[in-house]
Amino acid sequence: MEVPIATVPIETLADEMYAMVAECAGKRNLKAGDLTKAMIARHGEANCGKDECRQAIRILIDGGRCIYSYLGGSYIQLPQAEEPQ
Repeated sequence: MEVPIATVPIETLADEMYAMVAECAGKRNLKAGDLTKAMIARHGEANCGKDECRQAIRILIDGGRCIYSYLGGSYIQLPQAEEPQ
């Protein structure tokens, strides 16, 4: 049994997901599933899967580029910019 190898690097997926979150900031809240479906639709199921998308989301969250927020559901958003005092 062969294991398919992702042809889209995880870092590329993370960058594209970040761009989607930034584009939708303030307009629409995106769930992790929304980002995963969008990446699979963009690159094809053979080139990226759910596990790769989960890893890309983990990179965004752990790196502080995005945060999880709870507004009646779990959403991925940009961190709030702290206002200078």
